[in-house]
Amino acid sequence: MANLFYKPHDAWAADFIPFYHAGIYHLFYLQDWRNSTQHGEGTPWYQVSTRDFVSFTEHGEMLPRGTHEEQDLYVFTGSVAEGPGRYHIFYTGHNPCFRKADRPEQGVMHAVSDDLLNWRKLPEETFYAPPEDYEMHDWRDPYIFWNDQAGEYWMLLAARRKDGPSRRRGCTALCSSTDLQHWQVREPFYSPGLYYTHECPDLFRIGEWWYLVFSEFSERLVTRYRMARSIHGPWLTPDDDQFDGRAFYAAKTAGDGQKRYLFGWNPTREGETDHGSWQWGGNLVVHELVQQADGTLGVRLPESVNRAFGVLKPARLLPAIGSCHEDGHGVRLDAQGTFACASGGEMPERCKISVTLAFDGNPRAGGIMLHAGDDWEQAYYIRIEPTHNRLVFDMWPRPGDKPYMPELERPLRVTAGSPIRLTVLVDGTLCETYVNDRIAMSTRCYDLQRGQWGVFAEDACVTCTDIGWS
Repeated sequence: MANLFYKPHDAWAADFIPFYHAGIYHLFYLQDWRNSTQHGEGTPWYQVSTRDFVSFTEHGEMLPRGTHEEQDLYVFTGSVAEGPGRYHIFYTGHNPCFRKADRPEQGVMHAVSDDLLNWRKLPEETFYAPPEDYEMHDWRDPYIFWNDQAGEYWMLLAARRKDGPSRRRGCTALCSSTDLQHWQVREPFYSPGLYYTHECPDLFRIGEWWYLVFSEFSERLVTRYRMARSIHGPWLTPDDDQFDGRAFYAAKTAGDGQKRYLFGWNPTREGETDHGSWQWGGNLVVHELVQQADGTLGVRLPESVNRAFGVLKPARLLPAIGSCHEDGHGVRLDAQGTFACASGGEMPERCKISVTLAFDGNPRAGGIMLHAGDDWEQAYYIRIEPTHNRLVFDMWPRPGDKPYMPELERPLRVTAGSPIRLTVLVDGTLCETYVNDRIAMSTRCYDLQRGQWGVFAEDACVTCTDIGWS
């Protein structure tokens, strides 16, 4: 059964570069076979196109890797833009061999096309970080757009300044051009002195708000955003400046003028085990962006992906442990000071589960269990913790003295009695959770591949309604 979250055959995808044109999303991406012996060193750009983020047309290699003597041995991230008469790709040429020779490891490179399928590189136009202001080896991920106010093209870059503490030198650099050939380096676009690097910058506007998106390559590898009423700032940090957690990275956006989407990737884990290190590359994950009344952004499940998982059918939950009461509309778990759970039955390899939860009193936790054993001793937990105002991913058994998978948590404000809509998609090892059309949490599930699903309450009274699965 083919996975609904795209990945290339016998390879992995990273850093999707979306470009919307004439009803089609063209998704360029970095392909990695993880096998340099068979496929050689470096990463080329490939392309797939889609109208619905479920069915894809593969177009093959777009930008091939260079040699060990050329700047773009690794064709790293960039952007696609339409200019007068043709299309443009600006991308990162990365060659780790150059560092030993005291040459810039990274440079911004240019390619052109008449049809989005056949590209011609222009290596003579490569340019590098100005050594007087920026570190020479970090000059990547160019994002190009036409600035109507300035009457010129702007390019945002992931760069590092030469001053300040090393782990806080990351910034979003700015270059400008009138002809897409010659670029002038300007003062940094955004330089807060917080992170090691701001990878994969992206900028867009919805209504009166501008949004700057970047991926923090620092102590936490997550995609963040800032917001401002002017393209010149000041850039404000919302209370929750993430869209997802650790297992969703390098996200960039594109839209059709009506809706805008966030394209990232869910990474695999080393050794295909739940406690292996996160790896570079994985499967495409698309979130739909939603602007809230206060201008902040949330994400929800795209409707086309929702439909691909099928129409929800009512689920009847059967008592498993503790006090469970069914009333025809759902089930109530009375577990104040104890634990209770109810079973929804055996899980298939691909499924969608959705339930509305309401907590009473001063609850500790409740949520959805996945791939639970018959004795309910082992399971994955999508757990809401009202006392901590957070959503976490957990499993049992797990090694060490940790209360949950520490890199997999999202803030979630919980009010007693207020409903929380929790939707979970499982497709093979991928698991995507959406809450209240506002937040998402991506992860992988390797070790437990079979079992039941259900709902649970831990030192809490929880009412579960509108329960469905497909």
